[in-house]
Amino acid sequence: MAEVVVVRMKETLEADFATADTGLPRADHRQLNPIHAIHELTPYGMMLASLGACTAILLLSYARNHRVHLRQVEVRASYARVFADDCEDCQEIGEYREKIEAEVGFSGDLTEAERSKLFAISRHCPIHKILHDGIETVWREATAQG
Repeated sequence: MAEVVVVRMKETLEADFATADTGLPRADHRQLNPIHAIHELTPYGMMLASLGACTAILLLSYARNHRVHLRQVEVRASYARVFADDCEDCQEIGEYREKIEAEVGFSGDLTEAERSKLFAISRHCPIHKILHDGIETVWREATAQG
């Protein structure tokens, strides 16, 4: 199972969301299908869209506050189960290894130092931190109302 979501956000914070056809060779993942409504995404797609949007907003906010000429951010994030690690004994498997990969692209009049700084900042997105470091989650059943 693989999924790719692309988020393109302009300096005005207008965003376009799309999915890529994972049935195509990697070089052809540029063929995008626009997302018009949230129900078009799987839960994994929603997670990837959140990661991309959070990253883009963080970078564009930093650029605005530090007078960096960043016009657009594109985050291409993919989720996949890594079967090579899992399937030595597929009959007995209790869990799958999962992997998220992301590519961050910048458009604007940027120096190499600014690009490097922006890429370093991209890993400070709260969604990235949660996915990378984990977060304790506590579930409770809501009490019945009326």
